[in-house]
Amino acid sequence: MAALALLLAWDATGGDLALARLAGSPVGFPWRDNAFLVRVMHEGAKNLSWLLVIALFAAIRWPLGILRRLPVRARAQLAFTVLLSVIAVSAIKHASHTSCPWDLREFGGMASHVSHWAWRLYDGGPGGCFPAGHASAAFAYVGGYFVLRRVSHRTAAVWLGAAVAAGLALGLAQQLRGAHYMSHTLWTGWICWVVGFAIDLVAAPRSSSSSPAAEPAVMHAGT
Repeated sequence: MAALALLLAWDATGGDLALARLAGSPVGFPWRDNAFLVRVMHEGAKNLSWLLVIALFAAIRWPLGILRRLPVRARAQLAFTVLLSVIAVSAIKHASHTSCPWDLREFGGMASHVSHWAWRLYDGGPGGCFPAGHASAAFAYVGGYFVLRRVSHRTAAVWLGAAVAAGLALGLAQQLRGAHYMSHTLWTGWICWVVGFAIDLVAAPRSSSSSPAAEPAVMHAGT
């Protein structure tokens, strides 16, 4: 809830445009076609993320490292959490009318700045830019925290920290290119966290309400 409150507060400040103006100009974003940002931080990171997804699904049958301490059901939960987080972000993104910063008139495009919550209001651009799909290549892994904490709180914390740091780095790279606003990145992180939490509510093992050891004691007391 605290993270959601901070996100809503950020939306209310109008800080997205202020940060976009630091990277952009009336003629566009000079870092838009930067080789490192495009080939490494965008294309390379996306390809690496999909390779990791494939590895997680393979690990359901052939686990390595700490994944060996997880039962098959938990390993499947981890793999599907990552995949479903990406799908959730992509579904919202494709339904959004919000255009990217590089599409704005202020930066040489043709769109007007409209809140990403104005779902029925078109901004004059191509849309499809909210939330940040690319950042989900890292944020999709935050849900692994709920699975890994069952066997190691330290590993779960490291996993979560790495996913958040990588997601913010990918989001910053896209912001420098003019591909997204900061709020797009932050909302992607929050959506992926909620997806992971929701899946864990459904898939996590539940302890029995009454232990087998307690039953004989109750029976003995009644005799």
